[in-house]
Formats: sequence, structure tokens, C-alpha cells
Amino acid sequence: MSLIKIGLIREGKNPPDKRVPFTPAQAEEIEQRFPQVKIVCQQSDIRCYSDAEYEARGIAIQQDVTNCDILMGIKEVPINQLIPDKTYLFFSHTIKAQPYNRKLLQTILRNNIRLIDYEVLKDTQGNRLVAFGRYAGIVGAYNGLWAYGKRFGHFELRRAFECFDINDLKLELRKVNLPPIKIVLTGAGRVAKGAMETLDTAGIRKVNPSDFLHQTYSGPVYTQLNSAAYHQKNGGGSFNRDEFHRNPERYHSTFTQFTKVADILLAGAYWNPNAPVLFTRQEMLAPDFKTKVIADITCDINGSVPSTIRASSIPEPLYDYDPATHAAYPVNSHPNFVTVMAVDNLPCELPRSASEEFGRDLIDRILKPLLFEDKEETIKRATVAENGKLTSGFNYLSEFVNAKN
Repeated sequence: MSLIKIGLIREGKNPPDKRVPFTPAQAEEIEQRFPQVKIVCQQSDIRCYSDAEYEARGIAIQQDVTNCDILMGIKEVPINQLIPDKTYLFFSHTIKAQPYNRKLLQTILRNNIRLIDYEVLKDTQGNRLVAFGRYAGIVGAYNGLWAYGKRFGHFELRRAFECFDINDLKLELRKVNLPPIKIVLTGAGRVAKGAMETLDTAGIRKVNPSDFLHQTYSGPVYTQLNSAAYHQKNGGGSFNRDEFHRNPERYHSTFTQFTKVADILLAGAYWNPNAPVLFTRQEMLAPDFKTKVIADITCDINGSVPSTIRASSIPEPLYDYDPATHAAYPVNSHPNFVTVMAVDNLPCELPRSASEEFGRDLIDRILKPLLFEDKEETIKRATVAENGKLTSGFNYLSEFVNAKN
């Protein structure tokens, strides 16, 4: 079998992303496990792992990666950096027909590029095989606690990105000193599990939703909600999970029962645009709306949480939201405003740890079908474009690709 060269490309999108598909140790592991595979690392001063760390593991560093067969990155590759006739793996953000990436997909097709999108690497049951969701939850919940401490002056934490890795962040969580507040977390997937990891590490007790609503506590508590906890069927009847996922418009939200008692909201649930919002701007104006800090980990702009009117950034993670004017203001502008954390690239705050977990999943779940035999068609299902055409699973993007604007 001829040598397969995999190039770890330099991230070109702004703001720069420090994450990598494989850590230096993982790149070395791949070469040891698969002698027919050679890893090449494109020179970069952006990555969370330095060129020297790769070189110390025997990984070649070079500027030109045109001699590689497969090119792997994290974020979208800038159009002017795409190399024709190559196989690329990255998060393309095209599969939902995102208008801002139409030209990217058009260029990929025109240049005969085979695009494999991490987001659609799934098993036969539709479960994602690689993702950064856990670290979005870990950092999102951390930022929510940090924001509360900043707003009310109970404690101070280093920013997540100032921590070296996940272990350093967990040590920092020992500084959390909360009064007997209540925190509500939505979601049951990777994001929510990551958020619970942070809350548990901070020593915050988990309680069931009913007790959360009706009991008082001497210390801080949190509850974790699945969809059934805050949705009711229109016209009555029991909650049906499958029906809710197929036809969410048949349900309405009862989430305001939680905003009457929760001091912090951590929004970690996937939201279908056809589903009801958690609560409305008008409901935020009610005198009994108690929640003053909202960490929207999913960061759906104008989505399930009305206060998320724009994304925030790692350098400027917070803004205040005034439901009366539906406008954003600087933090601590007014005691009646709600403090919002809506960073849309949370795993970038812990790039070393997030990359390590992501690369582990790539090695264990993706490399063999990518390089050798795709028995379960994992790679085939995740291939968006090939041979200058959209693949059958993504033909729905044809109109999007052919649009002039």
C-alpha cells in the first residue's frame, strides 16, 4: 500500500482558532500504529500546541502541504487557501445552507474537492462520533459561574482561557463561593453533561426539578431539565418524546415556572426553530422573572432565549440585555438588566484539552474507515461533495449552491 500523507493545516479563519485535529502525541501514535500513514504539520504560530512540540515527537513541520493526500483542520478553510483535488475534513458550516458559506461550497465543488464534514460523522443510529460539545458545556457553565461572581462580587475566577487545561480549570473552580442560589440547566446531551461536570466540580448540589421549584436550600443547587420538564402538549395529553422531536409545534413551553426561582440559566439544549422558545421578551418583563444571569451555551441568535440578540466573544464575553428595549448594553449598566454570556466558540477557551478529546475520537472512530475500509459507510454519509458534485445525501443543497446571491 502506498504512503498516505495527512496534513494538519494552519487555521486561516478570523478570529483564529487554536484547536487542532490531533495533538503531537496523537500524531506520533498514528504514525506508530499505521506505518503507511505520514503526518505533516503546516507551520503555525496560532495553535495551542507549538511547532516545536510536534517536532519533538518526530512530526514534520512544513509550509507547503500540497503533497498531502488528506488535509485536516477545524474551522472553515478560507477560499483562497483551498487546494484543488484534495480531500478535506473540517467543520464547513454549509449543511444547513448557511448563506455566509455559499461561496465556500461553490468553490469546493468547482475545485473538485472531496469535503468530509465533522458535523455529519455519525454512526448508523445517527449519533455523532466526533464533537466538541462536552467542552462547550464545561466552559459555558464555568463562564456562567464567572459571570455571576463578576456581577454580584461573591468571588473572582480566572478566565477559562487563562487556565492551562481542564485540570487547571477544575482547580480554579475551588474558588467558587456561592450563596444559596438556584441554577437551571437545560439539555441532556454532550453539552449538558459537560456543564454538569463543571457544576459538580464546583460542589454545587444537584436536585430534582420538583424540589428545585418548591424547596428552599441553605446552599447553592442546580437542576437539569430534559424537554419533558418544560413542555406541555397543546390541548392536553402526555408528553411524547418522539412526537415532540417530529412535531415540536404541537407543544408549548412552561419554562417560566423555573425563571421565577432560578438565579442563573445555563441553556444547553438543542433548539429546533419550529419548537417553542423557552420564554418571551414580554415574560422577562414580569415582576416575578428572577433570572439575572443567562449563559446561552448553544448561542442560538434570536433563538430559544430572547436575550441572545448577538454572539459575544472570548475577549468580550458578556453584555447586559434590557427586555424593555430589546437592546444590549455594557455589563452592570442597570440592576434590572440581565447579564448574558453568549460566546459562540467556547471550546476554544480550553483548546489543548478539547483537541485531545476530539483527536482521540478521530483516532478511535474515524481513521480506519477514512484510510482503509468504510464498512458502515461512516465516511460516505459525511461526504458532502466529491468529484465536483454534491453527494446524494446532500442534494438538498443544490438550490442553495446554484443561487446567484
